[in-house]
Amino acid sequence: MSSIADDIIKSLEQAVEIKKGNLEANVTRYEIADVKAIREQLHVTQKELAMAIDVSVDTVKSWEQGRRNPTGLASKVLNLLNKEPELYSKFSD
Repeated sequence: MSSIADDIIKSLEQAVEIKKGNLEANVTRYEIADVKAIREQLHVTQKELAMAIDVSVDTVKSWEQGRRNPTGLASKVLNLLNKEPELYSKFSD
């Protein structure tokens, strides 16, 4: 059998054991940035933040209203700005 097939079989066996309660599932959790809190911490408008990270104002609004979540590079940049707000000046030039 191929290694892909072996991996699929192993995954299915693990799923059965998780369902039975014999095995704990590995759960990956991602931190979702609180965009409004980050923006307020930076003392900038939605438009200024949008321009700094190269997204539309509507995107920032959607993030703040919880209709969408930042993903990819935008998520990483926002989490970095949350931890190190002084870096904002490097994004806003």
